Amino acid sequence: MPGEFVPGDYFRKLEREEICKGARPLEVDLGCGDGSFLMTMAQQYPERDFLGVERLLGRVRKVCKKITRRRLENAGVLRLDSKYVVEWLLPPESVSRLHLLCPDPWPKLKHHRRRLVQVDFLEAVRKVLICGGEFLFMTDHEEYYRWSVAQVAEHGKFEILEWEEASFFYPKTDFQVQWEAEGKPMWRLRCRKTA
Repeated sequence: MPGEFVPGDYFRKLEREEICKGARPLEVDLGCGDGSFLMTMAQQYPERDFLGVERLLGRVRKVCKKITRRRLENAGVLRLDSKYVVEWLLPPESVSRLHLLCPDPWPKLKHHRRRLVQVDFLEAVRKVLICGGEFLFMTDHEEYYRWSVAQVAEHGKFEILEWEEASFFYPKTDFQVQWEAEGKPMWRLRCRKTA
């Protein structure tokens, strides 16, 4: 999977073996941006596989070059829309952790329907997570955080876990570094799929 991951067919559920090596845990980074989070995680956890999802071609090409230069055999990038990947491509019960970090908050009320975190999306997330798998969401936008907490509550099939900054190794994204430098707090939501 190193570098760009190109499915043989974009119109069917993938088989887990197409993405991962054996029974290794799979983590997915939706909207992986410059790939800094994805690559740091791949370096820190060589026993896991990491798939970044990014729709912008320029970003995908840059991240793939960095993955190749760093010789990361456990990281790849899929150029596609995050919602489509979760709802239509990822196989059921295949992902141990799904990360959604600093997405566009679509702050205007008329644009809230464009937000990724919605009840139907959360149901798709639940289907692709293994039992005990986690969905981790982070934003600098407090209202989007509160919206997401309400969506998780409405969905009702996740257990919300504590998530302090020092809870476990979790590198900062480029957006997080920028926003924290501006004095903005980060809002974290950590959900676990229950049986």
